Amino acid sequence: MTIPERTPAENAPARPAATLPTRAPSKVPAAENTLRILKLLSSKRGPLAASTIATTLELPRSSVYHLLGVMEQSGFVMHLHEEQRYGLGVAAFELSSAYSRQEPLSRLGRPLLATLVDKIGESAHLAVLHGRDVLYIVEERAKNRPSLVTDVGVRLPSHLTASGRAILAALPKSQVRALYPNTAAFSSRTDVPDPIGKYSTLSSHLDQVRIRGYSTEHGEVTDGFGSVAAAVTDHLGWPVAAVAVTFLEEKVPAEKWPDLAQRVQKAAKELSVRIYGRREG
Repeated sequence: MTIPERTPAENAPARPAATLPTRAPSKVPAAENTLRILKLLSSKRGPLAASTIATTLELPRSSVYHLLGVMEQSGFVMHLHEEQRYGLGVAAFELSSAYSRQEPLSRLGRPLLATLVDKIGESAHLAVLHGRDVLYIVEERAKNRPSLVTDVGVRLPSHLTASGRAILAALPKSQVRALYPNTAAFSSRTDVPDPIGKYSTLSSHLDQVRIRGYSTEHGEVTDGFGSVAAAVTDHLGWPVAAVAVTFLEEKVPAEKWPDLAQRVQKAAKELSVRIYGRREG
């Protein structure tokens, strides 16, 4: 009995089963883990034990103690000896203050808003959430357009504004509920039909914002003026700001609002990319 010769392909060693691509290991693990520890501490309401940090981040305890020691010497963490816990230090606070002084969000947002205004011929602004209010940090007024109440530094109730509604819609519903626990949390500026004056009405409105991907406002801040807005989100989908345009409603027919909203959404996504260095899908 003769054994047939095997072809070269049959003689080749078997290929290993395909595996899913894995994340490349960091080239600077100590630096990455230091940042992870700082992010963890900044996300909690109080200090944490080193063992909790190690368990949460799945790091060796010895590495965590070493990194915490270095950060403590540099002032980025503080060791509370009586509690045997670690919290953020003064240097971390100084970083936060430096962020406020340098105004990077405003600096990144202003040229985008200026471009948006040039394209649409309407005024635009950038706002952030501040408690139950929105705080306006950039305003770009279009040529020959009237001044608005949304000047830099102005605060307005978020449930009345397109900017605020865009941000609220991107928050967990539980957090929105915490911001608006009762009817006393709601206020109004103008006499509009069916105002948002209770949580159930706000919740229904925000559901529509989530479906559309942008928010609207019809004369609830200033009579005769409308706005559309879109949220600026981080890499986890958390809202950090909102881009909005405001215009005289008599000048912009309702059928043009969706097209206007698309331009606003594009600007908001581009700002997200500039802040976090990511690309939108």
